[in-house]
Amino acid sequence: MKSCIFVTTLITSAAAFAPTQKAGPITSLSAANNKFASEIGAQAPLGFYDPMGFLASEDQVQFDWIREAEIKHGR
Repeated sequence: MKSCIFVTTLITSAAAFAPTQKAGPITSLSAANNKFASEIGAQAPLGFYDPMGFLASEDQVQFDWIREAEIKHGR
């Protein structure tokens, strides 16, 4: 009985460390379709990083205001 419990525990704990499938590339973070992809700070490997899409519908004035706030507050 003890050996059965031991083997069951061993198998379930080994399953916790089994490799998982890796997800494919996330295209929503791609800088290719972003109008601010050529701005200063867009560097490889991330490029222009806006994962929440805050600047998807913004213009250059709004982008400059956000960039200035970033610099001002040290982020």
